[in-house]
Amino acid sequence: MARLFRDSSSRSSDLAAGAAAGNASALPLPSPLPDLGVPLSAAELRATAYEILIAASRATGAKPLTYIPQSASTPSSTATAASTSSLSSSIHRSLMSTAAASKVKKALGLRSSSLSASSKRHGTRRPATAAELVRVQLRVTEQADARIRRALLRIAAGQLGRHAESMVLPLEFLQQFKASDFPDPHEYEAWQLRYLKLLEAGLLFHPLVPLKKSDISAQRLRQVIHGAYGRPIETEKNSKLMEGLCSAAKALAGRSLCETFDECHWADGFPLNLHIYQMLIEACFDSEDGAVVDEIDGVVEILTKTWVILGINQMFHNLCFAWALFNHFVMSGQADIELLSGAENQLTEVVKDAKTTNDPDYCDVLSSTVNSIMGWTEKRLLAYHETFSASNIDSMQGIVSIGVSTAKILAKDISHEYRRKRKQETDVVVHSRIETYIRSSLRTAFAQKMEETGSKRSSRKSMPVLSILSKAISDLATKEKTFYSPILKKWHPLATSVAVATLHSCFGNEIKQFIAGLTELTPDAAQVLKAADKLEKDLVNIAVEDSVNSDDGGKLFIREMLPYEAENVMANLVKAWVKERVDRLKGWIDRNLQQETWNPKANGENFAPSSVKMMRIIDETFQAFFQLPITMHSTLHSDLTAGLDKNLQYYVSKSKTGCGTY
Repeated sequence: MARLFRDSSSRSSDLAAGAAAGNASALPLPSPLPDLGVPLSAAELRATAYEILIAASRATGAKPLTYIPQSASTPSSTATAASTSSLSSSIHRSLMSTAAASKVKKALGLRSSSLSASSKRHGTRRPATAAELVRVQLRVTEQADARIRRALLRIAAGQLGRHAESMVLPLEFLQQFKASDFPDPHEYEAWQLRYLKLLEAGLLFHPLVPLKKSDISAQRLRQVIHGAYGRPIETEKNSKLMEGLCSAAKALAGRSLCETFDECHWADGFPLNLHIYQMLIEACFDSEDGAVVDEIDGVVEILTKTWVILGINQMFHNLCFAWALFNHFVMSGQADIELLSGAENQLTEVVKDAKTTNDPDYCDVLSSTVNSIMGWTEKRLLAYHETFSASNIDSMQGIVSIGVSTAKILAKDISHEYRRKRKQETDVVVHSRIETYIRSSLRTAFAQKMEETGSKRSSRKSMPVLSILSKAISDLATKEKTFYSPILKKWHPLATSVAVATLHSCFGNEIKQFIAGLTELTPDAAQVLKAADKLEKDLVNIAVEDSVNSDDGGKLFIREMLPYEAENVMANLVKAWVKERVDRLKGWIDRNLQQETWNPKANGENFAPSSVKMMRIIDETFQAFFQLPITMHSTLHSDLTAGLDKNLQYYVSKSKTGCGTY
C-alpha cells in the first residue's frame, strides 16, 4: 500500500461532531488513512462497524455466537491487559463493577471518575453494558440495533455453526430484509446501497488478496454492482441479480493467501479495515466531552472480537488508539491534558511494536500516522514561544515528548538496527530535534521583538532601537532559562546554551550591520554598543552556567558565540576621534603660523595671540574627550595627551623658528 495518504475530510469532520461542544475549539486532524475511492460516509462506516461488532460477539439467547480469538495476537499493550482476561465472555456483562477501577486507564495514566459523577455530568442514565455503550457512542438507534439483531438471528438459524468471519456479512444482511421492514423506502434504498459500496470497497478496491486483471469474478461483480446502483435489488434468493451478486462476491471473498484459514476476505483489506476500526475506536471516547470513557476496559474487550473479521492485530489497535487519543486531545483545544498523557503513553507501545515488524501495510500506516502527528506537534514546537504560556505550559512536556518520539520513528531509530546502535547515536536524533525546536522558536521570537521595538521607537525617541532590542532579548533569554529550558532539558541537557547561542547570533547579525555603518562615536552609538556589550556578557554567563557540568564544558556552543567586540569598536572610534582632533590642531597650527606676524611691537603683550588660542583649543579638546560616552577614559587618555603634546612641541618649534635672532 505504498501510496500517498490523502485527507478523508468528511470522516474527520464527522469525528469533530463527537467532541464536547464546550471543548471542541479546534478541528480534528486530517485522517492519516488514504481515501477509500468509494463514497462511504462516516455514518455508513459507523453502521458497518457496529454490525461487524455485533456479528462477531453478540449473544443469542443464553449463548454468544461462537468466537475464536486470533491466535497470532498475543496481548502486549496497555489496552489488551484489561481485555484478554475475559475475552470469551458475553458483551452483555455489567460495566458497573469494572468502570471504577479501569486497568486500561491506569496503564495510560488516566484518572477514573465515579459512575455517579459521570451520570450527573451527562444528566442521563449511563449504559449498563459495553454493547449498549458502544451503540450510543456510535450513534446507532435502538430501532437499527433491533433490526441488526433480528437479521443476525435469522442468519444464525440458517447457517448454524458458521463463524462470523466465514460469512460475507453484506450479502447476508442484504438477503434478510425487504422494503416493508423499513419505515421509509428511501432508508431501505440507502441501506442496500451501503452494502453494495462495502462490497465494492472490500472486494474490488481494497481486497486483501490482490486481484488479477483477468479475474472473471471481479469483472462480473463490478458489472452487477454498477447495474444495481441505479435501482433497488430484489433480495429473494431466486433473484437473478442476487444470485449473480452472491456468486461473484463469494468467489472473490473465498480467495486466500493460506488455504488453512476458513475466513472470508471482504473487510480485512487495507485501508477499508482501518477506516471501519477507526469508527469502533471512537466508542472509547465520550460523545459529550471527548474524554476516555470509564468503561474503556469493557469496550476494548469487545472491540478485540472484531479483529478476526477486520484483519486487525494488537499492533494496529495500538496505532489506531494512539492516533485517536492524540486526535481527541487536539479536538479538546489542547485542554484535556489527560488525553495528551494517554497518547504519549500509548505511543511508547507503538514504538515497541514498530521495532518488531516489517509488515509493509503496517509500516505505511505507521508512517502516515506519525507524519500527521509530527506535523501538528512541530507546527507548535517550532514556535513554542507563541504556543505555550503560563496558562498551557503543562501541555508542553507531553507535546515535546510526542514530537521527539515521532521524530525517532521517522528517523528509523525503531528499525531492526536500532538495538545495535549506541546510545550516543540514538541521542543525536533527539538532540537534533530539540535544537531545531529551540533555534526556530527563538528566531521567530527575535523577529517579533524586532517588530515590537520598532513600534516603540516613536514613544521612546531618546533611546536607540537596538538598545531597546538588547533589553528585550535579555529578558527573553531569562524567560527561556526559567520557563522553557527546564522542560527541554529532559531531552537536551544543554537546551539553555542552544537558546542563548541562537539569541546571540540573531542579535549579532543586527549589531554587525549597525557597526558597519558607524563613522563616529555619537551618544546613540555609544549607548547601543554598551547595551550590546552587556547583552553579550549576560548571554555568555548563562551559557557558561548551563554547561559547567557538561563533558566539554559547553565549548561547542560558546565557540558559536562569535564576539561582538563592542568595547574594541568603541575604543577604535575613540582613537579615530583622537587622531582627527590631533590632526585638526596640527592643520590649524600650520595655517596660523603662516599668517601670524611675529613683530614684538605688534604683540604688546610679548606673546603671540595664536598661543592663547591654541591653549584654548587644547583645553576644549580635553573637555570634549572627557564628555565622550565611554568608560575607558584612562586607557585612551595617554593617546590624546601624547598627540596634543606632540602638537604643542611642534608649535613651539615652529614659533621659535619664526621669531628669528636678536
